[in-house]
Amino acid sequence: MHSRFIRYGLAWLFLSLASSAWADQKPYDKAQFDHDLAAGKPTIIYLHATWCPTCRVQKPIVDKLSDDPQLKQVTVFVADFDKETALKKALKVNQQSTFVVFRQGREVARSTGQTQESAIRETFDKAL
Repeated sequence: MHSRFIRYGLAWLFLSLASSAWADQKPYDKAQFDHDLAAGKPTIIYLHATWCPTCRVQKPIVDKLSDDPQLKQVTVFVADFDKETALKKALKVNQQSTFVVFRQGREVARSTGQTQESAIRETFDKAL
């Protein structure tokens, strides 16, 4: 019985930490994404796959950049590469680990497979 409480406690702690790491990021929601684009908000779509080694390298970098005060106004929508087929088709994205950057409702940059923090930062800065 005691070990069950420990396991549940550890699971709760893990889920809490995981959700706080994505606090400045949002799961992709078409309605919210369309609203933000129409409002001209700086927005990034990140097409991510849990099985992707490149995405695993990118995730801590995206987390770090999302915590950067200079990028606080940028919304990063994390889209599941395997599930968001309509989004991939609309954006003409063929590969996971892709960032598509929007400023004032228009695409201004994109990057695929980038794992260097400075290059990802440069791509994200184009949203501002």
